[in-house]
Amino acid sequence: MSTSKDVAVAGVGMHPWGKWGKSFVTYGVHAARAALTDAGIPWQDVDLIVGGETVRNGYGGYVAGATFAQALGWNGARVATSYAACATGAQALDTARARILAGMCEVALVVGADTTPKGFLAPNAGERWDDPDWLRFRLLGMTNPAYFALYARRRMDLYGATQADFAQVKVKNAKHGLHNPNARYRKEVSVDDVLGSAVVSDPLHLLDICATSDGAAAVVLTSVDYARRHGLTDPVKVKAISTVTPTFPNTVMDMPNLSTDSSAVAGVPERTFKESIGHAAYEEAGIGPEDVDVAEVYDLSTALELDWIEDLALCKRGEAEALLRAGDTTIGGRIPVNPSGGLACFGEAVPAQALAQVCELTWQLRGQAEGRQVEGARVGITANQGLFGHGSSVLLAI
Repeated sequence: MSTSKDVAVAGVGMHPWGKWGKSFVTYGVHAARAALTDAGIPWQDVDLIVGGETVRNGYGGYVAGATFAQALGWNGARVATSYAACATGAQALDTARARILAGMCEVALVVGADTTPKGFLAPNAGERWDDPDWLRFRLLGMTNPAYFALYARRRMDLYGATQADFAQVKVKNAKHGLHNPNARYRKEVSVDDVLGSAVVSDPLHLLDICATSDGAAAVVLTSVDYARRHGLTDPVKVKAISTVTPTFPNTVMDMPNLSTDSSAVAGVPERTFKESIGHAAYEEAGIGPEDVDVAEVYDLSTALELDWIEDLALCKRGEAEALLRAGDTTIGGRIPVNPSGGLACFGEAVPAQALAQVCELTWQLRGQAEGRQVEGARVGITANQGLFGHGSSVLLAI
């Protein structure tokens, strides 16, 4: 029996992101059909559907796997639904991969879709004093832009980052997203545009912070044997999926968590939580950060992109600004980051965004990312944080 942990990415598909005013099911079905068409696999061959749960869309969103299965036409497949906040898509992908590797299915369809309200994402209504998400809003007033700003301020204090550096991240990603047909925002901006936009939470301006969007993404995974039997030669492969939790003691404030652990007895851990996410993916795949050609990271704010570059060990701690200023993180540079345009150009559609990153890297590794292609890309990595102990990284290679 093969000990390989590889599974094939047979097909990917997306619904363009924006504010469309339709059901999340409409978006998800569109993306799913696009992924199946891309794979050349009939719906009847799918023997597992995994849906990314969306908490804003009622019961249908809570049982998203079954919702998408019914909308596509019941075919008797097994079903699962995953939720991990912004890491939902990767966790859903991991569920599908695990069943394929266990020999319990050969073809899995993973779908994430969402509709979102205007403005920042808020907790569900009600009094829930044991709910950390409710507490961070009501006890600390910690809306998403507020803790994005605290992360940004930390970079400024520790590494000398400037507001102009943050603005340059937006400029780069806006340029990357210009030719992405699935992106919501396809317009170049300047540093002055960013710095001239309204201050949302100092030091971050409106154009430093991603919007909320409707959108969907889907991925078809198959066993390597199925891919080979059906003529899918040299497909992009999932080499690793990391969904690790923090390790005690968690000594670096991981906002919006409310406290850190003491290291008085246990000592300082080797890695922070966010560093451990990428490290676990590298370790599983047997691939190092020096092998990565392209990265899609979680740029909820411009400053957070700089953090993730370091968390994924694509440069040393405190060096992300130098990479940015040298043009190394743009297409044509040493390690292009967010060639899709990132969340800066898409906005958040929570259960879809980790899958959207996998779609982008698949197109990149196939050489199909027209207008934004990273030439010669063969290894790509993603990063997401789902908050309160959720995180994900997916490593793809061809």
